[in-house]
Amino acid sequence: MKDTAAKSPSKPEVLSLAQLLTEQPDTPPPGWIEPGLLPPQGILFVGGEPKVGKSLLVANLALALAAGKDRAGFRIPAARRVLVCQFELPTPQFVSRLASMRRSVGVAADQNLLVDTRAIGHLLSAPQGLSHFLHAARQAAAEVIVLDPLYSTHDQDENDTRSMAALCQSLLRLRDASQAALIVVHHVRKSIGRDEIGSAFRGSSALHAVGDSYLLLTRPSAHLAATVELRFQFRYAAAPEPRLLQLDPQTLCFSAAGLAPSKAAVARKKVEPEHVTKALTDLGQQARYNQLRQQVMDETECSKRTAQLAIAEACRQGSIVQANGQYRLPL
Repeated sequence: MKDTAAKSPSKPEVLSLAQLLTEQPDTPPPGWIEPGLLPPQGILFVGGEPKVGKSLLVANLALALAAGKDRAGFRIPAARRVLVCQFELPTPQFVSRLASMRRSVGVAADQNLLVDTRAIGHLLSAPQGLSHFLHAARQAAAEVIVLDPLYSTHDQDENDTRSMAALCQSLLRLRDASQAALIVVHHVRKSIGRDEIGSAFRGSSALHAVGDSYLLLTRPSAHLAATVELRFQFRYAAAPEPRLLQLDPQTLCFSAAGLAPSKAAVARKKVEPEHVTKALTDLGQQARYNQLRQQVMDETECSKRTAQLAIAEACRQGSIVQANGQYRLPL
């Protein structure tokens, strides 16, 4: 029997198109999160500026996946086993956050949502760390693995393309060995344009080679503190239009708030030097650069870049004066 087993032919590694087509299902399987946000065994990168709500939204999606219930305008076709590896909150505090969100789904997610309580300290970029995450994924029988945030899983230089490419290979090994989809929370560069999505992420040239979909969270207005705008970029499908989400501060749950304004409606506003002098007057006629820039943004609802240009122009015209690290009105 052993000789027969040893001589039995293995499946060929090179197959023709005809052979491959016979193995294809009649209809492609739905994504884990529709429309197209998380393909089966895909890699989704979620990014945004600090404190915009990345981790909250990902926790919302993890609960929705585990419960098999739609959330925030996204469709969840079926419940999935979800392993959360988060590195920013102590486990009791993270569980408290989940408990607030859980009220909207009841007990439906309780058995499918699993937390790696020993994730902190393990590096995906090291063999021992990769082994830890693989063991946790197998123990959880995970279909989806959340890594939040990516920078806590490695000790590489995110400005070095080669280092980030090596880290991306670790992500691929984790995905392939676990056969799970990955949701990766990552931060973005400090200054990004409105049309940037995947390219806004740190180490973007390497990440573009590994990600299947990208979700970028931004603040559409300084006066809408509980609202975020979502922008999408998909590798294999057309991305949906940008949309708005509203956060309930009591339940920590996001809900759909309609489509984002069109590009024409959010065109960069013209900010004049007099807007800068008014902002400085409202601050008490003297302020540091960051304070003045934020005040200009708040009063005119302009972008950070527009505020910076307006301050520079006001200085050039003499409407305001810079001295000793402070900006003040001319004497």
